[in-house]
Amino acid sequence: MATYGSDQLAALADPSRRAIVEALRDGPRAVGELAADLPISRPAVSQHLKVLKEAGLVADRAEGTKRLYRLEPDGIAAVRAYLDRMWSDALRAFADLAESTEESPEEEQS
Repeated sequence: MATYGSDQLAALADPSRRAIVEALRDGPRAVGELAADLPISRPAVSQHLKVLKEAGLVADRAEGTKRLYRLEPDGIAAVRAYLDRMWSDALRAFADLAESTEESPEEEQS
């Protein structure tokens, strides 16, 4: 897994991969099932799943002659943790800026 969630975010940059992740929210699905709901071919879905798997966002298991894909909770948690850190840092920077802006007019009046 890459530092700071970069592999996961890069994998999610593609709209087809995001659609696959969204489809897997409801539970495990086979490539054919995913392809039936997407405007891309089965081979394209397989390639996108490979990227998502390498990024740690999905996992697969054999069930008979099919491979079922599901979301990988640890990979999804890594993306969430990364975004939470980014959001917290942004809010902290905004609060610092707001506080310094509030102090500036008072200092000028002194």
